[in-house]
Amino acid sequence: MSEPRPPKIPESVLVVIHTPALDVLLIERADKPGYWQSVTGSLDAPDEPLAETARREVLEETGIAGGLLRDWGLTNRYEIYPVWRHRYAPGVTHNTEHVFGLTVEPGTPVVLDPREHLHYQWLPWREAADRCFSPSNAEAILHLPRLAGSA
Repeated sequence: MSEPRPPKIPESVLVVIHTPALDVLLIERADKPGYWQSVTGSLDAPDEPLAETARREVLEETGIAGGLLRDWGLTNRYEIYPVWRHRYAPGVTHNTEHVFGLTVEPGTPVVLDPREHLHYQWLPWREAADRCFSPSNAEAILHLPRLAGSA
């Protein structure tokens, strides 16, 4: 029998992976087919640096190890969807999400973990924003033209 997983930390990263031409990578959740999103994931430890969390989650979810990572300085606080609250400690209802952008070259290989994601697609940024199920993810993508070039 496996050990129970510790509760997720209600602090996470959202990483909008995009090309210089502003095509955005979206991935489809395995646990909710039809739900398309950018890379997202929680801190492994309360003191894990946010950029480290972002790099780790990108590698785990897409196999992408390179690219130019930028902290966009955006933070969202939102209510955790009830379907996923069981992953957190009892009484935890909200999450704080820190938004990053990751610029990669066109044709960057993507390798999904089939336990987490079913498919991926590259879409122009406006289409990608429309496809996201998460309002905070869609809003982050809409910031892409303004934030992609900022250092």
